[in-house]
Amino acid sequence: MPTRELFGKTIEFDDDGHLKNFSDWNEEIAKELAKEEGIAELTARHWLVINYMRREFPRLGDAPTLRKLTKESGVDTKELYELFPKGPMKKAAKISGLPKPKGCI
Repeated sequence: MPTRELFGKTIEFDDDGHLKNFSDWNEEIAKELAKEEGIAELTARHWLVINYMRREFPRLGDAPTLRKLTKESGVDTKELYELFPKGPMKKAAKISGLPKPKGCI
């Protein structure tokens, strides 16, 4: 398992680059991970998705499905792809501090 130093804290990541521990996440880490994924700034719409995913993860034990997210978060599929281009669920999960969703390749 790779580890990295972020904001004075040693963070463990899995082999896919996702945080190993849900509780290590914070907004600063999210912003850094977003930059690494090519998202220069997290807007209020990004945070809507991120916060929704973080609320659902403990209850579901996994990231919500694309259908569930678009149905319940207020962000439709087209916008989700605009916010998190080229693999929105995987990128959104990574930035949210969640493991790679089970349905993602």
